[in-house]
Amino acid sequence: MQLRRDHVAGTVMLLAGVLVLAASTDLPFGTLASPGAGMLPTVVIVLMIAFAVLLLLAAGASPPIAATDWTDATHAVRVVAVTAAAVAFYIPLGFIASIALLLFVLTFVVERKPFFNALAYSGGATLLAYLVFGTLLNAPLPRGLWH
Repeated sequence: MQLRRDHVAGTVMLLAGVLVLAASTDLPFGTLASPGAGMLPTVVIVLMIAFAVLLLLAAGASPPIAATDWTDATHAVRVVAVTAAAVAFYIPLGFIASIALLLFVLTFVVERKPFFNALAYSGGATLLAYLVFGTLLNAPLPRGLWH
């Protein structure tokens, strides 16, 4: 059997889904009549696992992994590194600071967009996300610096 791109992608998705599902059992699932905080994340993770299995089943049609062009790998590594840093600082800095910094660094530093465009985008998207999740949905977002 020749290793193909979708074999790798499907396996990574499957393993990530199983690990996140195992680690997210602390949120209450609830019932269909009264869903808990863990219901939507669990449904999304189960769907991710199901799509990973479908990807693995159809992997024979994808190009071989050896034919992959890795010229954009440094860009992908930068995106993953910035995202990992945002995850690490999410609780200490809080939702607003960590998400605003994540979006600003991704748009200004990684994607090299103009400074004021990156600033406007990161500030606006963070404010919109905070209004939706923190205000309308009343989600318990970490406050970090703003205790």
